[in-house]
Amino acid sequence: MENTKKIKLFIGLSYLLIICLFLYFFFSKYSLQEITSYDFIRDNRSYFIGLKNTNLFLISIIFLVLTILWVFPFLGFGSPVTLIGGFIFGKWIGTIIVVFGLSIGGTFLYIFANFFLKDLIREKFLNKFKNLENKFRKSEFIFLLIYRLIGGVPWQLSCILPTLLNVKIKNYFFATVVGLTPGIFLIASIGSGLEKIIDQNTEMPDISDIILSSDIYIPLLSFLGLILVTIIFRKLFYKQ
Repeated sequence: MENTKKIKLFIGLSYLLIICLFLYFFFSKYSLQEITSYDFIRDNRSYFIGLKNTNLFLISIIFLVLTILWVFPFLGFGSPVTLIGGFIFGKWIGTIIVVFGLSIGGTFLYIFANFFLKDLIREKFLNKFKNLENKFRKSEFIFLLIYRLIGGVPWQLSCILPTLLNVKIKNYFFATVVGLTPGIFLIASIGSGLEKIIDQNTEMPDISDIILSSDIYIPLLSFLGLILVTIIFRKLFYKQ
């Protein structure tokens, strides 16, 4: 247990140090006013789209690796990287890259937690999620898939909770791939829609014009509908 606490402290301090270093070097090059300006976003949009068009395969691999690192070891969550993936690669390619990046990163996080943090996780969460044990024993893959589809647990925590149940790595990975795809596709579609709007407007459009664009409101409404459906199923799934 003492070693587990040391590992947890080391991860937390390392994560904080990396974030601080990144923010220091980033803001030493760009001011807050610059990065929030429409011209900055538009110019960088052109830069990244140009890179993608020059070498799609290489840029896709780089983004995939960065997405994996975003999850493990940096413990980032999925929405920002999904919007960026949709923005740069479009909704289809962006969805594929982000889904596999998050799934691989999440699997690495699960493996790490299963080896080093299992006792701590059982101590903190076993009683709260005890009802899941019987569900997973009936059909590990199916219930893990449902667990991924309906969410309801913070991303980082959702990656490590299956350590309570000794889930097989292959079931964890493939259930994560399938379970993440619907939500990732809708968020990536929003990112792709934003890219189209920026490409078509030399000046910042009104917020109403952005929201009323079919490239934005259709995936946004679909995403809200998905959330409502998952809330209903979530109450049934996590019911004691």
